[in-house]
Amino acid sequence: MIHPKKIFMKKVLKFIVVFLIYDLITFSVVGQVQKDSLNGVVTFRTGKSEDVHTLTSGGLFLVGGSSDVDAAFKWFLEGANGGDVVVLRARGGDGYNEYMFNLVTVNSVETIIIDSREKAAMPYVADKIRNAEALFISGGDQWNYVKNWKDTPVEDAINYLINEKKVVVGGTSAGLAIMGEAYYSAASGTSLTAVDGLADPYGPNVDLGSHDFISSIYLKQTITDSHYTQRSRQGRHVVMMARLIKDFGFRQVKGIGIDEETALCIDSQGVGNVFGVNDVYFLKSAAGGAEICAPGKSLQWDRKQAALDVYRIKGSQTGNGKFDAGNWTFSGGESFKYYVEQGLLKTTKNNH
Repeated sequence: MIHPKKIFMKKVLKFIVVFLIYDLITFSVVGQVQKDSLNGVVTFRTGKSEDVHTLTSGGLFLVGGSSDVDAAFKWFLEGANGGDVVVLRARGGDGYNEYMFNLVTVNSVETIIIDSREKAAMPYVADKIRNAEALFISGGDQWNYVKNWKDTPVEDAINYLINEKKVVVGGTSAGLAIMGEAYYSAASGTSLTAVDGLADPYGPNVDLGSHDFISSIYLKQTITDSHYTQRSRQGRHVVMMARLIKDFGFRQVKGIGIDEETALCIDSQGVGNVFGVNDVYFLKSAAGGAEICAPGKSLQWDRKQAALDVYRIKGSQTGNGKFDAGNWTFSGGESFKYYVEQGLLKTTKNNH
């Protein structure tokens, strides 16, 4: 007869072994990317599969493209408060998963590839987005986002996160391009250059949309652009703003242009700081629309050399300057003017 004490010890040891095996399996899965496919939708998850709910307060994370800024991404991820982070793409893989998961403690990072309107219409996809505590839209080609996501449950889910659930939502490059109330859709398939846009504001690559996609109170009357000075996009940005006044019902229009390796982090109160190594440019039409904005003619937007007010804030690793999106005020940078004469973008320094 086996002594009762020995039976008890065997049960304890068996429990410990089972617990250790379970813990080992769980640990190995948490730190690895798990690829899944349901109804043709490819997802990549790093972290736990169980959904959690954490307290969030909202905000916007606007990134200019190229190399990621760790300090800015930490700000973004900390907004998830340990919850689930979702990354949206129209193509590609799991490039952000381990980077984000290892940067700040979160429950999971899941990338969802949404490359058709059929997939964007699936409740399964919208539910995953709505359950996020932070959402990031990757770079690529923003036309893939516009043609596949606009007027679908994906659009509704993104706007739900921004305006109702109040989580931090952001994007880089193409992901940044769709964040404003107005946006450059890139529908033609050829990227608009400043030279072409200034020469003809109605050229075949001036593809614009407004009031019908992503909605945030802090980006009303605003169009964004990325890779800003690195790809000399100031001129095309001004062309887009001129067209929005002329043809899209904007009495006044604002623009945010973000350099590479730079990010604008806007908190739930609409107050933003600039992280990174380069600059963020804030533009606002100052004195009416362009004098000449017509098909086949060079843009003329002079307004006594004061067509647009511009403010530039340089980034830092700890977040430099201050931008108040609610009243469009700034500190920690410098102000100047943009204007356009016969298709040439020019700058005037302020007198004060």
